[in-house]
Amino acid sequence: MSKKDNGYTIKFLILIAAFLAAIIISVVLGRYAVSVDDFFKILWSRLPFTDPDQTWEPVTEKVLFEIRLPRVAAALLIGASLSMAGVCYQGMFRNPLVSPDILGASTGAGFGAALAILLGAGYFLISSMAFLFGISAVLLAYAVSRFSKTNETLAMILSGMVISSLFSAGTSFIKLVADTDDQLPAITYWLMGQLSSIKVPDVKFIIIPMAIGMIPLIFIRWRLNLLTIEEETSKSVGVNITLLRLIVVICATLLTAAAVSVSGMIGWIGLIIPHLCRMIYGYDYRRLIPATALFGATFLLVVDDVARMATTAEIPIGILTSFLGAPLFLYLLITGGGMKK
Repeated sequence: MSKKDNGYTIKFLILIAAFLAAIIISVVLGRYAVSVDDFFKILWSRLPFTDPDQTWEPVTEKVLFEIRLPRVAAALLIGASLSMAGVCYQGMFRNPLVSPDILGASTGAGFGAALAILLGAGYFLISSMAFLFGISAVLLAYAVSRFSKTNETLAMILSGMVISSLFSAGTSFIKLVADTDDQLPAITYWLMGQLSSIKVPDVKFIIIPMAIGMIPLIFIRWRLNLLTIEEETSKSVGVNITLLRLIVVICATLLTAAAVSVSGMIGWIGLIIPHLCRMIYGYDYRRLIPATALFGATFLLVVDDVARMATTAEIPIGILTSFLGAPLFLYLLITGGGMKK
């Protein structure tokens, strides 16, 4: 093993340790405290062929499985999904300023959720419409780009901007006509991003599309390096770049739409985390994809801990990611960290 490979292994092991530590801390941390000892005992009691003595309160188990663990799982999945989508889009478009909502998935999901709230839909239908409109926005942007006679990459970016603008305008109109006493506050709060309403069904809802999006990207991550070089060079090694781009768009869209459908608009994760990971783990997508997923999951989990513990009234997580992300991005922009190879 080379010195460079050994350095990556150590850094990755540190990241895994931070990931596991963040999970344990997040599970036991809260206004209803759960001790580490009770946490592991309760988990052990759920395993088959075990019959331990119950030394914990029944309410502890209820808090753990109905509130704390679903929220932690959602934060991990959403953080990993937005980060993976961001790093893949940045590589595909060869642009470090690209984020997961470049093709309109987030604004489409926001419009879908706002429309569902306006129509008086229930929680599950709100998430479903957000997911469907997020995917529809990207499909529309991709379809428009296929009719363009300009550069394919540029056409996708421009069509994504147009579609995002249209859905954003639609959301603004819905907020204009929404009932100011009930519907408008609900729409505004949803758009700010939060994980306070996460329950077990939400995790079940997002885990399938996220798995469909993550698994292919992990298996083809070495090919993603070819998207960062000139297209003629990539074609010379026998890779179908158009198909590869389509796979990335589909997977990243599933990840973004699923994340936004249950959490609302959480910005900066998919823009900042890839830059930090490039600074630490390098530009090779074989290493960058798994590192970005773990880093993004850990980061969002920590931010969510701050959101629910900093004040008596929970802070929307989208506000915190913006407060943290904007100054950090300015620092990276000034220093050039993770923005050039």
